[in-house]
Amino acid sequence: MTLVSESVIEKSNQRWTQLLLGLICMAAISSPQYVWTLLTKSLSAKLGVDLPALQVTFSLLIILQTFFSPFQGKLIDRFGPRILISIGTLLSGFSWIISSQVSDLTELYLVYGCLGGLGTGIVYIGVVGLMVKWFPQQRGFAAGAVAAGYGMGAILTTFPISISLGTYGLEQTMMVFGGLFALVGFLASQGLKVPVNITAQPANTKLEQNKRQFTSKEMLRQPLFWLMFVMMAMMSTSGLMVTSQMAIFAEDFGISQAVVFGLAALPLALTLDRFTNGLTRPLFGFISDRYGREKTMFIAFALEGVAMTLWLMCREDPLLFVLLSGVVFFGWGEIFSLFPATLTDTFGSQNATANYGWLYMSQGIGSIFGGPLAALLYQHTQGWHVVFGMAISFDFITAALALWVLKPWRSRFMRQHG
Repeated sequence: MTLVSESVIEKSNQRWTQLLLGLICMAAISSPQYVWTLLTKSLSAKLGVDLPALQVTFSLLIILQTFFSPFQGKLIDRFGPRILISIGTLLSGFSWIISSQVSDLTELYLVYGCLGGLGTGIVYIGVVGLMVKWFPQQRGFAAGAVAAGYGMGAILTTFPISISLGTYGLEQTMMVFGGLFALVGFLASQGLKVPVNITAQPANTKLEQNKRQFTSKEMLRQPLFWLMFVMMAMMSTSGLMVTSQMAIFAEDFGISQAVVFGLAALPLALTLDRFTNGLTRPLFGFISDRYGREKTMFIAFALEGVAMTLWLMCREDPLLFVLLSGVVFFGWGEIFSLFPATLTDTFGSQNATANYGWLYMSQGIGSIFGGPLAALLYQHTQGWHVVFGMAISFDFITAALALWVLKPWRSRFMRQHG
């Protein structure tokens, strides 16, 4: 075997090892967001606060996770992924340990919301930025795979945490699992590293990939970036509206007490959603690596629009409510693979982490429009038709923008700057 072929095999093995370590890091930080709902009742009773005030903690978690991403990405690009992602995993795990001992709501805001949000943000943006560098020909799949680790990682902990809460109580559960999250994430992050000469591989001829390496400052001057930002913000709004309001409109639709296949319809729908939300990320990323980013965006975004339309029309049928909720999330979750891959193809991989940090801020904006503002619109209109209509419109508008605006615009941009 020649030295060249041995080097290629070694690099191939290294990148799959990096992907596995990135998946573990993502899974280690997923529970603060996806298991939060299991903690609310116990925290509300312990701190003596009502649910709306307590839910501010969750909003802070998402906002801190996204709005500091550009700064965190720049630090990761400068000092390397191992150090920063190690810190992020420790912050995320320790936020649970410290939160187990808080005595008032302000402390919970600062620890669980702010400290936890900063920690999860560092890990998320760092791992995604690292994977698009290790997999220049399969960026969609790689970004989707680690994003799936974040979306589905809590499946491993949901039932153990639920059992522990009933058996050992809130404080011991959060302390033990927080320590476990910190330990697992920290150990996995020690093996992360930046690839060397990985860009020397043959380019993927089916994808337009820019050889020029844009800094974040240069990227922010390009209107093309802001088109991607608006598109991701609209898709985030649509998906997060469903994520944050699902229990409420399920009750209004008469679904919350329904039974499907012998199981309560709402928890069954939430379980199915978590699975499809994770599955879609590597799947559509894989498809986009072979058939193009914008074509895949059009199919996925239009699929969510159609699914949400049918969902609203069949809102009183428990079985269709459960099944279509899975299709809705299947058409939404892939934004976390398609957008980072498209951004890196367009503006280069050298500053991919910092650059994606700026795009990831659109998720925070989507959480505001899809969360409290959607709830206000529901209260004002006394129904869900307008809210769903806005979300469905965003889906179809973004699908059209992907195929008929982003695709030709990006082609011209690549010819001009490539």
